[in-house]
Amino acid sequence: MAQQPTSSALRALALEYKSLQEEPVEGFRVKLVNEDNLFEWEVAIFGPPDTLYQGGYFKVDPNDGGSRLLQNVTSFEATHMRHYLQAHMKFPPDYPYSPPSIRFLTKVWHPNVYENGDLCISILHPPVDDPQSGELPCERWNPTQNVRTILLSVISLLNEPNTFSPANVDASVMYRRWRDSKGKDKEYENIIRKQVSAARLEAEKDGVVVPLTLEDYCIKTKVKPPEHSVDMTDFYDDDYDLDDEDDEDDDSGDGDYEDGDDSGNGES
Repeated sequence: MAQQPTSSALRALALEYKSLQEEPVEGFRVKLVNEDNLFEWEVAIFGPPDTLYQGGYFKVDPNDGGSRLLQNVTSFEATHMRHYLQAHMKFPPDYPYSPPSIRFLTKVWHPNVYENGDLCISILHPPVDDPQSGELPCERWNPTQNVRTILLSVISLLNEPNTFSPANVDASVMYRRWRDSKGKDKEYENIIRKQVSAARLEAEKDGVVVPLTLEDYCIKTKVKPPEHSVDMTDFYDDDYDLDDEDDEDDDSGDGDYEDGDDSGNGES
């Protein structure tokens, strides 16, 4: 039987979603896949300027079957939600005590992305003591983390992969050759540039303006509130069968975790 979401998870996600709508992270857009479900998000990521990913458009989409559009979006927003690189972002019912998962749907050539699209980053690894992983406990997930720190860690990892224990060995070897040659070995760069160029062409076809300068990156990616915005108070009614007993247990364990490093750039 599937675990029911806790009221603390609903509260945390509602507050985080509202915060990200009011004060977006630069270079990101967040949307709910379905207005009735706070546990599946679409997160659009623009490649940051002055990196190999400049001009790219990535989308984190929590549907297992592929991309779906939101029910109440403008035609401009719908344009942003087709094509490009896509992924899943799904939250567990006991969030924030367990981390969400991220899976790219479109092929991403990166040392820390598995062939199936799973993103390997320490901030999303469960808070267990695993000496074999090479990760410190403070690098793993803890309840002080949130979507904002995850998104910033993803952008950092895109630009600075962790090659100590890569998810994609071939991509890691190529990246190290590119890095160590100071860009003279172009194999890794050419693959990334090709992916970004394809995304930009699709964006141009659909009338999407991809930010290329730092100023545009910081301003133009901010989300315009939809005409019918989601009321976060809707998630405090009886739509969910909340497990109050588990919620009480969660609250009692708030002090079991130590504050951790927000960087989260790690390998599997």
